[in-house]
Amino acid sequence: MSYVTIVEETASPVASRLLEIGAIKLNHKQPFTWSSGWKSPIYCDNRLTLSYPAIRTFIKDKLAEAIKAHFPKAESIAGVATAGIPQGALVADSLGLPFVYVRPKPKEHGMGNLIEGRVEKGSRVVLVEDLISTGGSSLKAAQSMMDAGCQVIGMVAIFTYGFDTAAHNFSAAKIPLVCLSDFNHLLDVARTQNFVDDDQLIYVKSWRLDPANWK
Repeated sequence: MSYVTIVEETASPVASRLLEIGAIKLNHKQPFTWSSGWKSPIYCDNRLTLSYPAIRTFIKDKLAEAIKAHFPKAESIAGVATAGIPQGALVADSLGLPFVYVRPKPKEHGMGNLIEGRVEKGSRVVLVEDLISTGGSSLKAAQSMMDAGCQVIGMVAIFTYGFDTAAHNFSAAKIPLVCLSDFNHLLDVARTQNFVDDDQLIYVKSWRLDPANWK
């Protein structure tokens, strides 16, 4: 059983919009450096979508549709800090569901909250993320919700790099992940719309095979 699903109807349209506004950038000659230290020819900042009302609404609607289709019993929405917070709030409002967000670590003052907002124990929760790489931080947030007594029935995200590690991690956690778009559809759109040529496409594809050691 696969725990990762790509929504075919949205994969190319979402990738096209992310490229259009520069939320996803491709540059194999001057690679980006991730916080992990990895060198990468691709950089994704889906927070930019929030500045474009038409694209923001499109993504909100598609995330909401994905939740209704794949997790119809959802009773609450949780955003994963920080980039998943605005996306999650928009989706929760669209669905008319309660919203909370999950910090990466407890607040260092006040109540020391890890989860901000109110969620009932036993409630069925869907988490919202903007981007999936290895899935580590996303699944940590899911575990925090479960530790609080919630049932995490799934997660939705705008984009995934499609790493095997992420697929393994979600499978091990038994948490279904539904993404609006992914790396493979992005490359198809990037080539069709001339964001990259054939030679550049080869370099970018080679990165996905071994990102930790790519040069």
